[in-house]
Amino acid sequence: MGLGITVLSSAFLATGGFLFGYDSGIITSTIALPTFKAHFNSPSDTVTGGIVSAFQGGAIAGTIFNMLFADKLGRRWTIFVGSLISVFGSALQAGAVNMAMLIVGRFIGGVAVGQLTSTIPMYAGELSEAKYRGILSGLLQWMLSWGFLVAQWLGYGCQFNSGEFSWRFPLAFQIVPGLVLICGIFFLQESPRWLMEKDRHEEALASLKVLRKGIDEEIIDLEFREIRDVIVADRALGNITWTSIITKTSWRKRLLLGCGVQAFGPLSGINVINYYGPRIYSILGISARESLMIVGISGALSIVWCTIGLGLVDKFGRIKPLIISAAGLAAALLVNAVQGQYFNPSNGAQLRSMVAMNFLFSFFYTPLGIISWVYPAEIFPLEIRARGNAITTFTNWTVNLIFAQFSPQALTSIEFKYFYVFFCFNIIALLCYWFFYPETKGKTLEQMDELFGDQLVPHAMQDPAAAAAAMEKDEKLHTEVHASRVGSVA
Repeated sequence: MGLGITVLSSAFLATGGFLFGYDSGIITSTIALPTFKAHFNSPSDTVTGGIVSAFQGGAIAGTIFNMLFADKLGRRWTIFVGSLISVFGSALQAGAVNMAMLIVGRFIGGVAVGQLTSTIPMYAGELSEAKYRGILSGLLQWMLSWGFLVAQWLGYGCQFNSGEFSWRFPLAFQIVPGLVLICGIFFLQESPRWLMEKDRHEEALASLKVLRKGIDEEIIDLEFREIRDVIVADRALGNITWTSIITKTSWRKRLLLGCGVQAFGPLSGINVINYYGPRIYSILGISARESLMIVGISGALSIVWCTIGLGLVDKFGRIKPLIISAAGLAAALLVNAVQGQYFNPSNGAQLRSMVAMNFLFSFFYTPLGIISWVYPAEIFPLEIRARGNAITTFTNWTVNLIFAQFSPQALTSIEFKYFYVFFCFNIIALLCYWFFYPETKGKTLEQMDELFGDQLVPHAMQDPAAAAAAMEKDEKLHTEVHASRVGSVA
């Protein structure tokens, strides 16, 4: 029963991933439509890049909001605020009367997605048991794939309309997932870990019991004690400030690894292929309508790959799949970059081969797509988890912004040679995963300190007796210190 509640909660939260995926997919088809180009007087490469990158710019602002306010608001209220902003931004886009209004709407919509993507995997991870955390946090990517698929086929269908409905309706549909989140967020349990960090212990235990209903009461008590013990031990080291995440060596390492895996997502080249798929296929001489169909088929397959990937992430861990992913991505890009230099439009076999490489690229991106959300959300200590995860997501969106803005010009100027850039980044990613990233599979969020060398107390779920002894010793020491202070005052 408890697992069912946790799964339903994580699946509902992943609606935010659907919003992200839908927005990414719908702008691909929108900017390629003749009706859109006619209404906005055939936007230049720079303006087109601005339409796409405004969303990334807003997402950066959304992650900054989380750095400042997410710890104060809590997980549920952060998502509620982000959902409200999403509805407003989507309405502006659908009703845009000029380019400025569209770009502002895109920016506001991006703010919402920035908030949601830096909160949802972390929230889902804090609700989950360790053995299911990968799949439940990774549901964001699974729903992102569904959002992308719906956007691709809705955009494909609407193109047959010859009026402004062809692009206004798909943009308006973005309002739906935001409304779903607004209506349902109050039915979710607040994160017991966030409640514990705010010293709301009774509420935290009650939330944990709901989430773990059906599990032995003793196991729930051990998890509660483990969370409490680690918080108490970390607090005993002194006040935690904004700079602690950088000045404390083990926390800085976590931040660098989290930012790294988030950056390697867009550096893989995925968003260039997703956002500018029709542009890439036009270089190959494929029509806009056929391009949108190809992108739609690829989106449908990505759901299959993602479903398989979610089933494996808690079995095979995080790092091995990342290494395989980076190698496959690099190979697919290299093949297309080389073929692009010697492209012969009359060679049907070569054309099919280059399209197939993009399908293969999508397949190998799946592990990175899932784990880039899971890994940063699980490695930070509770005191800095919201802030750390917001910073890593900020990194993702910043890199996204850079490539969203400059990719149209790069594709126009150097075409498939552009893929060599992402080939190099994937090789760098492979080496980093191999040498620097510790495996986190099966560890509770509190047990991550073992991997980064800053464990302060025994963990109750691993060694209940040692944890109890350590707590008893700490309480005894605290009592003696308090008694000595009282005596000296007397």
